[in-house]
Amino acid sequence: MFHLLRHRRRAFRGGGGGGVSIYVAVAHEVSPFITAYPWSGSGFGAKFSDPATLPGGNSYGISFTASGDAVAVAHSTSPRITAYPWSGSGFGTKFSNPATLPSGDGRAVAFSGPGDAVAVGHITSPFVTAYPWSGSGFGAKFSNPATLPTNTVRGISFTASGDAIAVAHDNSPRITVYPWSGSGFGTKFSNPATLPTGDGFGVRFTASGDALAIAHLNSPRISAYPWSGSGFGAKFSDPGTLPASSGLDVKFTASGDAMAVAHSTTPFITAYPWSGSGFGTKFSNPATLPASTGRSASFTASGDAIAVAHLNSPRITAYPWSGSGFGTKFSNPATLPTNDAYAVSFSV
Repeated sequence: MFHLLRHRRRAFRGGGGGGVSIYVAVAHEVSPFITAYPWSGSGFGAKFSDPATLPGGNSYGISFTASGDAVAVAHSTSPRITAYPWSGSGFGTKFSNPATLPSGDGRAVAFSGPGDAVAVGHITSPFVTAYPWSGSGFGAKFSNPATLPTNTVRGISFTASGDAIAVAHDNSPRITVYPWSGSGFGTKFSNPATLPTGDGFGVRFTASGDALAIAHLNSPRISAYPWSGSGFGAKFSDPGTLPASSGLDVKFTASGDAMAVAHSTTPFITAYPWSGSGFGTKFSNPATLPASTGRSASFTASGDAIAVAHLNSPRITAYPWSGSGFGTKFSNPATLPTNDAYAVSFSV
């Protein structure tokens, strides 16, 4: 199913002369809290109009559905998660808030691979809250997991097949993974034998579901593990060249041949080839670096571009991507996000 989805994504994208059908959205501090643009082989298009009803506060997480028909943001202040229909015209009328709201300020959000659930990470217990999702919006909240994450959840990832959900969080074990089904959370998988060395900020499964990685505080700042229906395998060897500082997000290409880590000091983004053996030799840094702390990264589904959300203007920086790594930075969007950016996501 995933391969069919990838095929559909590529078909939607079209060539350089075709209509724009990919979008990029940025979650940031200061109203309007979410900013979105068309995306093409030339880079950013003209900013979409802001949604009629804005998120309730500073936004820290963002996610499109795999089909690209909705976008959700996790943010400070009630309702802590806000979702909108999405189309080529931009934001639709905000979906009704879930009947049971997350208990604390939102820090991360993710839709399941099949698009039938959405989860939000937040700063107070139970730290992760999940809902069924449909074209009508939020369903009735799923029961909390029997074993909760130990503190604030800052990153969430579902497998593409939707059979597991991973959360990155403060406090040991710093990564917690559960089976996932139409009934919600299953019994927590055993912790990995080698834990991440610091609080978790970003987590991601490969599209094939055979590995997952967590970006975290403290060296080596990125930790990766094989993944199967039995849970964690033995941790992959650390990359030969580590990210320069605390890892704040991690993303794989859809094809699973590269990984990028956003982090807190220059060069702010670090990328590696990825294979079944783990990390390859670090790609060269981009010629023009992001302006400040990299908070989030996102690849296009076709793997031909990468965007970084970061502190300081222009707050969103994007590059062509290929098997050789970073290309020459795209021009900044004409209308920049209004303040520090914490998350970025490409649609289909």
